[in-house]
Amino acid sequence: MESASELIYVVDDDGRVREALAALLHASGRDVQTFNSGQEFLDTPHQNVVACLILDMRMSGMSGLEVQKRVSRTSQIPVIFITGRADVPSAVLAMKGGAIDFLTKPLDEDALMRAVDAALARARVLRKEAEDSAALQALHQSLTPREQELLPLLASGRLNKQAAEVLGITEYTVQVHRGRIMRKMQADSFATLVRQTYRLQLETSSTT
Repeated sequence: MESASELIYVVDDDGRVREALAALLHASGRDVQTFNSGQEFLDTPHQNVVACLILDMRMSGMSGLEVQKRVSRTSQIPVIFITGRADVPSAVLAMKGGAIDFLTKPLDEDALMRAVDAALARARVLRKEAEDSAALQALHQSLTPREQELLPLLASGRLNKQAAEVLGITEYTVQVHRGRIMRKMQADSFATLVRQTYRLQLETSSTT
């Protein structure tokens, strides 16, 4: 049973292809939204749902690869490329850009549905990761500036006494802060706190 909050975008400048894909996907119980160009897709506000994109490689105007490039700047939506002509260099670029699959027309229905299943599964994982990341960032933001300063020192393995010396505070104050940090970060163990800190540091470094 597919979730009602899942959506498949279809972008192809051939109306017959759009209609055929929409009919096939609707028949399998999927929600579908079609677009006749990459620009129309990019200009349309997208719903906040688990989604994947079936994208024609060669279209008049903006190419599929350019659409993929622009989408990747603001979204991690999984892409399935379709094309009427096998093109190895383009396929390589598409896969390097993170495409789930590259299918040639006329499309094999079973292969397409497998690709859609894989793309939506990937979209679910990405959405869960984004939600977990947002929740972790919210917990971190609940810490005071001093607690945020202390957290990486503790997670790096420094003893309370050593962290106190670095920050110029007493060891007792570090102990108090440490307890508050554990509670605010909802960490059930110090090992969990270390893992949370590592994730926060990775996410911060990846955006700088």
